[in-house]
Amino acid sequence: MTADDLLAPFVDGTAKRARFSVRPPAPPRLDPVDGLLAGVAEVDITPPPGLPKAGYSANAHDGAGFRTRLRARVLHLRAGRVSLAVVACDLLGGSAVVQHLVARAVAGTTDVPLAGLMIGATHTHAGPGQFLGTDFYNRFASNRSGFDPAWTSFLVERIAGGVEQAVATRAPARLAVGSADVWGLTRNRSVDPHVRNPEVADRRTDPHRRYVNVDPRLRLVRVDTEAAPLGALIVFSVHGTGIGVHAPEYNADLWAYLVGEAGDRIAAATGTRPVVGAVEGTHADVAPALRPGMAGHVEARRVGRAIGAAAADLHAALAPDLTAEVTLGAALREVDLDRDRTVAGTTLPDRPAVGASLVAGAFENTTPVVHRIPPFKAGTPKRWGADGPQGAKWVIGSRWLQPVVLPKKVFPRVLPIQVLRLGPAALVGIPFEVTVGSGRVIADAVRPALAAEGVTDVVVSSVANEYSGYVATPDEYALQHYEGGHTLYGPLTLPFLAAHAGRLAAELASAPDAVVADVRPERAFDLRVTRYLPAATGATTAVAVDGPARFTDTTARVDAFWEIDWSGPPPGDLTWHEPMARVEAQDDDGPWGPAADDQGWDLAVLAIGPDEGDPTRHRYVARWYLPDLRAGRRHRFVIGAVPSAPFD
Repeated sequence: MTADDLLAPFVDGTAKRARFSVRPPAPPRLDPVDGLLAGVAEVDITPPPGLPKAGYSANAHDGAGFRTRLRARVLHLRAGRVSLAVVACDLLGGSAVVQHLVARAVAGTTDVPLAGLMIGATHTHAGPGQFLGTDFYNRFASNRSGFDPAWTSFLVERIAGGVEQAVATRAPARLAVGSADVWGLTRNRSVDPHVRNPEVADRRTDPHRRYVNVDPRLRLVRVDTEAAPLGALIVFSVHGTGIGVHAPEYNADLWAYLVGEAGDRIAAATGTRPVVGAVEGTHADVAPALRPGMAGHVEARRVGRAIGAAAADLHAALAPDLTAEVTLGAALREVDLDRDRTVAGTTLPDRPAVGASLVAGAFENTTPVVHRIPPFKAGTPKRWGADGPQGAKWVIGSRWLQPVVLPKKVFPRVLPIQVLRLGPAALVGIPFEVTVGSGRVIADAVRPALAAEGVTDVVVSSVANEYSGYVATPDEYALQHYEGGHTLYGPLTLPFLAAHAGRLAAELASAPDAVVADVRPERAFDLRVTRYLPAATGATTAVAVDGPARFTDTTARVDAFWEIDWSGPPPGDLTWHEPMARVEAQDDDGPWGPAADDQGWDLAVLAIGPDEGDPTRHRYVARWYLPDLRAGRRHRFVIGAVPSAPFD
């Protein structure tokens, strides 16, 4: 049975809807192991050009190639009777479809249960969408709508392969978890709602209570073998919006530079490069601190590398704390709002609602003109009739018309909440974009249940296992900025989630095997289909490199680059998740050697379009950014195995 056999009937895009059900495999009862075992894997998930990009909604563009690759990085841990895997993806968010299908795919080859599988994300706004578990976000998160079974199947296959690789290569290991504050690289983009939270008032009366408007804490899980670093997981709170909406290519935004810098520095310090992954913290109202008007790779690199340097310093500082005596735990609850909308006296509305302020956009990416007009304008809540289940939210189209256009079934109706115990820390996965204030409330709800078990830090991670919009605090919600307008289930969303997270943590603390799986016996999906992933045509067109190479000098916003034109088969006939291009260098008349490749942040490949004279041939361009040019040295591009003419 393959990972994607449920999606196979829909991958050609001819079906109007993908209707399928997944029965979660029963979690295996594992024999206990002594000490800690760990394994890691890194897989490339970069697709061909042509997929809609998710994050900037209708303002986005189809991806035209890549500049920094998209990857999924797996950290697998096994201790006691618990096996878990955290998958850090360069995507907008997790996906219940992907989580369930990956768990199903690896059930026969690994001991990782669904409850122990977390699909986390960097929340880059430059990766493809169309893989989520709801019609609403497959429609509105991207510039084009629809669920793409072929792209989703690719993701499932790649991620499942990574989990299997991590489990197959696990070995005795040691783990340490710690945090460090990183200042000056993030800012709260929605300060007016944030300062309405009670801790601001508490700060005035209690000088010992710490208050900041961002979460500066960078958390890092360090895992080593007995001899060398093996893997690291970074959790940090910052939106993946360092690169603006107009960038044509897929990229991992500032997270590519963050992970790359951390990996480079750890390798330089230890002689071994671990697999470094990263997932979001409580980032919903936190943006990168870009210089005004400078969104792009220059600023994303500056911010990302600085955070990555701090992560490498923390990695080094954790060396004395490494231990093989690690307690693990895994708990997952799927809260089905069609069956139960009440917990601890808090009841959510029967149906979600889209607020007017969502249409106006977030602070740094507002919708022109509309963002200035009430009720779309941020900070214009309802002054009357605000006692309903949606509170101060202006419901787009009214609470009568919106259900006609957007029926309840298109929205997220099953909310996955996950708690993973990682030694002294608990990682809480929430499917919403969580504001800083909301993150503090959720952490406070979880902490008492696990404190007696030796958990000293609770880390909340947004957009885990699905994308379900935002969660603002009730006080933030009342002002109806973007974050409140995008909190679909009203002002009580946070108390509802916090109560569920606290209960789940308490159940985990008392579970005899440290595993809790309270999931639907069968997850049914019914998604409108549109195929965007280009299919292979079978073309055997050979790659041809045109010349000469051209140079474009640096500006304040754009890095200098050399570029070369080349042509080859259509995008669907090229393997974009494998190496495609590199630059070689030659000193004097010596041999050619490596200078740069497309695995880091130096080399980009973009699709231009079909060749006008030959429909079987497409045109492309390769660009080498930040070229390292030295006197007496010549360079050449190599596309596949085909070199260009030298340049210097």
